[in-house]
Amino acid sequence: MRCTNCWQSNSSSPSCCVAAQMKPRCRLEGTGMAAIEHDTGAVSRPLLALALASFGIGTTEYVIMGLLPDVAHNLAVNVPRAGLLVTGYALGVAFGGPLVAALTTGMPRRRALLALMGIFVLGNLFCALAPSYSLLRAARIVTALCHGAFFGVGAVVAAALVVPQKRAQAIALMIAGLTLANVLGVPSGTALGNALGWRRLADETTLISMASITWRCPSARASRPSATCGAAKALAYRT
Repeated sequence: MRCTNCWQSNSSSPSCCVAAQMKPRCRLEGTGMAAIEHDTGAVSRPLLALALASFGIGTTEYVIMGLLPDVAHNLAVNVPRAGLLVTGYALGVAFGGPLVAALTTGMPRRRALLALMGIFVLGNLFCALAPSYSLLRAARIVTALCHGAFFGVGAVVAAALVVPQKRAQAIALMIAGLTLANVLGVPSGTALGNALGWRRLADETTLISMASITWRCPSARASRPSATCGAAKALAYRT
C-alpha cells in the first residue's frame, strides 16, 4: 500500500503522513506562549483554580452591599458613609487595575497570579480585622487593586492552557466563577453575614481565595511576558 501524499511503500496502513498530520502542533511554539496541555485532567485543575479565584473576587466585591447596615452599626457610621466602601472598591478596580497590570508586565504569569491573589488574601484579612471604618476602607481599596489585573492575566493564562480551538471555552470557564459569585456567592454570603457577622464572611472569602492559590495555580508553561505583552500576542493570534 502506498501513501497518497508521499508515495512511500508500506506493508500495512500508510502511517507516515497520517501520523504527521495527527501530531498536535502549537503555532505559538517559540514565542514564549506554547502551553498546550493534552491531558484533560491537567488542564481542568488550573482552569477550575482560576474559576474559584474569580468566584472569591466577585463575592468580595458585591456581597458587602447586603451587609451595609450591619457594617455601619458595627463601625459606628451611617449607612451612606458605609456605602462608600462599595464606591472605593469600584474606583480601586477602575484606576488601580491598569496600573497593577502594567507593573506585572515583566513578571512570569504564575508569579503574577500568585502575587495578585496574595494581595487579595491580605486585603480580605485586613478587612476582617479592621477596627475602624478608615482602615476597612483602605483594606477594601488594596483588595480592589488586584481585581482588574487578575482577570487580564488570568484570561491570557486560561487561553494558553488549551488548544487554540478551545480558548474561548477556557476563558468562559474562568469567567463562570464571577457569574456564580453573583448568582450563588452574593445571596449565600449575605445570609451568612447576617447570621454570623460580616467579619466572619470576610474570613470565608479569605479561605476561598487561599484555596484557589494552594489548589493548583496555573503556570501556563510560559515564563515571560505577562499581562500586557502576553495579552497582545494572544489576541493577535488567529486560528
